Amino acid sequence: MNVLLGAWDGEFGLPPFAVIEDADFAPAFDAALAEARANIAAITAQAEVTFANTIEAMELAEGALDRVGGVFYNLAGADSTAAREALQMELAPKMSAFASEVTNNAALFGRVEDLWQRRDGLGLSAEQLRVLTLYRQMFVRSGALLAGDEAARLTAVKSRLAVLGTTFSQNLLADERSWFMELAEADLEGLPDFVVASARAAGLEKGASGPVVTLSRSLIVPFLQFSPRRALRQKAYEAWGLRGANGGATDNRAVAAEILALRAERAALLGYASFADYKLEPEMAKTPAAVRDLLMRVWAPAKAKALEDAAVLEARLHADGIAGPLEPWDWRYYSEKRRVAEHDLDEAVLKPYLGLEAMLAAQFDCANRLFGLEFRALDIPLYHADARAWEVTRNGVHIAVFIGDYFARGSKRSGAWCSAMRSQRKLGGDQRPIVVNVCNFAKGDPALLSYDDARTLFHEFGHALHQMLSNVTYGFISGTSVARDFVELPSQLYEHWMEVPEVLEKHARHWQTGAAMPADLIKRLLDAGTYDQGFSTVEFISSALVDLAFHEGAAPADPMQKQAEVLEALGMPRAIRMRHATPHFAHIFSGDGYSSGYYSYMWSEVMDADAFAAFEEAGDAFDPATAARLEQFILSAGGSEEPDVLYTKFRGRMPGVEPLLKGRGLLEEV
Repeated sequence: MNVLLGAWDGEFGLPPFAVIEDADFAPAFDAALAEARANIAAITAQAEVTFANTIEAMELAEGALDRVGGVFYNLAGADSTAAREALQMELAPKMSAFASEVTNNAALFGRVEDLWQRRDGLGLSAEQLRVLTLYRQMFVRSGALLAGDEAARLTAVKSRLAVLGTTFSQNLLADERSWFMELAEADLEGLPDFVVASARAAGLEKGASGPVVTLSRSLIVPFLQFSPRRALRQKAYEAWGLRGANGGATDNRAVAAEILALRAERAALLGYASFADYKLEPEMAKTPAAVRDLLMRVWAPAKAKALEDAAVLEARLHADGIAGPLEPWDWRYYSEKRRVAEHDLDEAVLKPYLGLEAMLAAQFDCANRLFGLEFRALDIPLYHADARAWEVTRNGVHIAVFIGDYFARGSKRSGAWCSAMRSQRKLGGDQRPIVVNVCNFAKGDPALLSYDDARTLFHEFGHALHQMLSNVTYGFISGTSVARDFVELPSQLYEHWMEVPEVLEKHARHWQTGAAMPADLIKRLLDAGTYDQGFSTVEFISSALVDLAFHEGAAPADPMQKQAEVLEALGMPRAIRMRHATPHFAHIFSGDGYSSGYYSYMWSEVMDADAFAAFEEAGDAFDPATAARLEQFILSAGGSEEPDVLYTKFRGRMPGVEPLLKGRGLLEEV
């Protein structure tokens, strides 16, 4: 018996990581697909059409496929191997074809449509009606109403897009894995001890003879902040910006162009004016115009603040005897110097108080105080030596298994994310989730986080709470299965608790002495909370507006030219570049997830700023009644209702943009 298909009878039903081999995956997928097809055929063979034998049966039809895929795709992103990459490429068209086979199944859609037409007389619960509505929407948006050549072409387009998304991801990983810059001992001058330690650890991981800088954000960003060697900063920054655009087999520019063309064709086949119109229809924003309105309302004050800051930083550059304008590889270096001068806040002084272990304890403690969750470390085999696991309980009842995988390595794609190897549902038995947080922090002994790293840790754990506290019957609406511009609300909201003074006082302790972060340092840290927000906001919004422009009209033949045109029209400040340039914009090209949807972080930020204000208005960041409402209407509800309905139930109303502007220190510019 294939270990992936047999009973997972270990503790908590976890995958049998210790005995899984790469060779197990392909036959397991084949068997799981065959089982799913048989289950779908059994549904359509029944004469009677009921909610139970159609919708609920579909919910359970792909159980084996969900289990195998839950393991494989997590490993493919977090611990890639040549065999996994090859299989991922092979699976892309195969899985796309299966999805199209299901949504193009006229008999299956006929049953869904029958239920939809009779929905008022079926006695469905509110949750069941919501699930039926979303299933019908999925079929229609997948082309169930198309026939003949149009249906065949849509299937071909989706298959090709699946291949291209995988290609984009693997090209980017290859570029990130292969590049590093060796540092001589003299090149370590000016770097804090934690950066030197990270560079030496990276050198060992790369098999180099000494310290190196890699393209991992947790290493390259502090190098850009602290290295006084401008030529090395430029070399590292330009390599970072050229990911996916180095020519040769891993160049993503033509891949991006083809993806955009096929997305436009897909939207046209389905009757939409553009891919953005298609993609945004089920989101909170609904239309490209609504997205653009939000982004441009924030762009103007952000750009003004960024230009003001650029002038100050350029003056510092000139004071160092360097002629010419401020360049992108100068911004972080001079901004760090300015932060020390104006806020007496030095990252090198701050970081020893932000050890990974301390911040893990902080995120768990906040979850305990807010929601009564408790975390017990597990000593069990996982997929990589760096991964760790905890059992999550409440009042002695098992809630979830949480896995954390925190360190950068060559086998892991860049960025940070949350996924579920198994999602919560009640149908067919009380299935408890297995939730995974993956980050790319620089490895050290101990591992010390930047403030941005610590926020990332809390952000991903906010997603994890959305999965762990899910309390719905149907997996289709479980956890983070919500609108894309709503899914970031729990994650961005949870970041706020990292900045609660009493949390920092309790958990931000020096890794050597155990001393608490001094009160004056906490004050300076919080007072500088909006520091450099012009830079980070411009960096983000420019990426979101390029994403929108790519998908709002006709697909550009040359995405790089379109990117340049958008940035020129915006008057993009010279010394700031997009957070994600097109050839490495994995959010929108490694799949459809955030395509036309990168704006969603800011859309959710409008809500998260307002949501945390509810706790402030209650006078307690851990107010039990507010936390209970947050769990009931946001974290446990999944996609059981429209997101604006859920948010209004929590807060009593929808928010305006003012809390976001205030939170970013931009309100005075409006």
